[in-house]
Amino acid sequence: MPRWWSVVAGAVALALPAIVQRGEPGASQTEQTVRISGAFALYPLTVRWAEEFRREGFKARFDITGGGAGKGITDALAGLVDIGMVSREPHPDELRKGAVFIPVAKDAVVAVVNARNPVRTLLLRKGVSREILRDIWVTQRIKTWGQVVGTKDNSPIHAYTRADAAGAAETWAQFLLGKTGKQEDLKGIAVSGDPGLADAVRRDPLGIGYNNINYAYNPRTGKPFGGLLVVPLDLNGDGKVGKAENFYATRQALLNAIADGRYPSPPARTLYFVTKGKPHGVVAEFIRWALTKGQRFASDAGYVPLSRAAVTVALRQLR
Repeated sequence: MPRWWSVVAGAVALALPAIVQRGEPGASQTEQTVRISGAFALYPLTVRWAEEFRREGFKARFDITGGGAGKGITDALAGLVDIGMVSREPHPDELRKGAVFIPVAKDAVVAVVNARNPVRTLLLRKGVSREILRDIWVTQRIKTWGQVVGTKDNSPIHAYTRADAAGAAETWAQFLLGKTGKQEDLKGIAVSGDPGLADAVRRDPLGIGYNNINYAYNPRTGKPFGGLLVVPLDLNGDGKVGKAENFYATRQALLNAIADGRYPSPPARTLYFVTKGKPHGVVAEFIRWALTKGQRFASDAGYVPLSRAAVTVALRQLR
């Protein structure tokens, strides 16, 4: 595992066994294990919630794994887990099979490039429009970095995309193509997982990819991970990053832009806990806690908490 990623993954991986095993002697006789899998986007917050839930004295053990939104929904519908973490909107066939989508937080997908990109100065000054990004990942009409910023630089673009079924990929496709966008529309070098994609770009000076916020920004510093640059979006298409579009220097600045709508949706999106049918027992108790007391941990963990109105609607699904 590369050192840059250990800042996030190392801390989470070390915390997880403690979540599963911590408790008073004999507690395992009365504790129920809550099994959770799915989206990398929601994984860090879910781990934090599990820690805090147990800290408040609730009797539950947690088995939490990543693997992508596709794994989360598949596992939940198959009964392999109690909760699937999903970072995209529900599909009609999933709802027909009994999936219950409960919104729990918000975050976003961002474009990232290598910090040694040959046109990085112009890239940060001009930003990148939706149309240019579409021509990088979908039509592949744009093939050089010079084409992106309007220079004669012939350095080829190495576009990366997700190999695993990912909410981030579907969200990015919908940003580029509208509601009909699908992960399969994105062309590029396929890499599995959020950490894998970010690391591929970090190793490739000509690379460009897309990541969930918490895999682009260092949680300790609030700034992009070393070796990565978060690419500003030229939202109004005027060929420059204006003051109203310039909110990528820190994770908190971007979260503020998501919360007040300056960063568009998609690629901002809602994150869901998914269950097969209405949840009961400790599973329902944990989700209810996440929607109420748990929301206060969202911002610190790198997410946008739900509005009061959204929480009220979500809680109705637990009645």
